[in-house]
Amino acid sequence: MAKRPVRTPKKRCFLSKQNGHCIQQVTGLPGIFSHVFAHEVPALLARKSREPRYQGFFYHFLDMRSGRRVWHCELSVIDTALLMAGVLAAGRFFDGDAPDEPQVRALSEALYRRVDWAWVLHDGTLAQGWKPECGFLHYGWEGYNEATILYVLALGSPTHAPAADAFAAWTLTYQWENQLGRDVLHSGPLFTHLFSHAWIDFRGIRDAFMREKRSDYFENTRQAIAIQREYAARNPRACVGYGRDFWGITAGEGPYNLGTLPDLRQRRYLGYMARGVPFGPDDGTIAPWAMLACLPFDAEAALRGTRQLLEHHPQICPEDKFLSGFNPTAAVDGDPWVSQGWVGLDQGLLVMMIENHRSDLIWRLMRGSPPLRRGLKLAGFDGGWLR
Repeated sequence: MAKRPVRTPKKRCFLSKQNGHCIQQVTGLPGIFSHVFAHEVPALLARKSREPRYQGFFYHFLDMRSGRRVWHCELSVIDTALLMAGVLAAGRFFDGDAPDEPQVRALSEALYRRVDWAWVLHDGTLAQGWKPECGFLHYGWEGYNEATILYVLALGSPTHAPAADAFAAWTLTYQWENQLGRDVLHSGPLFTHLFSHAWIDFRGIRDAFMREKRSDYFENTRQAIAIQREYAARNPRACVGYGRDFWGITAGEGPYNLGTLPDLRQRRYLGYMARGVPFGPDDGTIAPWAMLACLPFDAEAALRGTRQLLEHHPQICPEDKFLSGFNPTAAVDGDPWVSQGWVGLDQGLLVMMIENHRSDLIWRLMRGSPPLRRGLKLAGFDGGWLR
């Protein structure tokens, strides 16, 4: 059997991975944690407040031992926003007068209020990041993606909000298309249709763009899931395993440096990549967690696909955690490629989506968040629970 490349584990951490842990450890999901763990949360938030940052933004990658910036990475605007969403959710959950809970709320508010969202406003929209060596990155947010939560939290800031028209300026880059027989606001990777929804309940609320299209972002994600399934059923690149119940084409780890052996179908494998449909890139890699993360939008499709995947390929979920990537097209001697580890960002999103489907917990918490409500209204949302 050909030997797969194995990467040496390193003690590095995604900022947004820390947010995934924050949501699981802080919001007290039933059966995992509860208010009795409130005494642990102030230390967690206080540690975040000591980590290196600038203008309230945190670096994308940190050394897990020292907490210092690594790899000359950028201050990550989107990952700071995801972290702040988790921080605000924590403040909403720990709403009692028991010991430590007032401190959780105070630290949560302090971290959020320090972020200077107006500082990253460039050419009318928000920048993606900044490095001390070279300043702002030379690319921004263009087209629909996971940045909705970023704009909403930025506009909702009581201290450093950007211009109110920043969100409308971003929506001017949207692409509304008919794909595989369905009208949809286009974004290829599945994760972009999920991350903002982990915190924001978009059911029944609309901005100006969605009012014009007579849709909403929740329904748009439902359409994106249907397009994923239709694309996999048509399988234009003849990927092994693809079908209406085998999908989840998104960002994540994938095979790389495998050569072009005949049984690898002469494909170019992309490694870590944001894959998407229907325009690609697509090398036959799916994220095993992605179908189940779609529970709130299409529970039947999410469960049927996940059950089938686990039945035929149990190796994708060792230790009750879904691996980051799986590619049966890149099989050597009948052994499909599987990633070598987990990504905390994926695990956090999956737990949140399961709980939103089960109880609406995070959605319920955030519907009562003043910054979130204010940001949505300033972005032009109305209707539904936002009235």
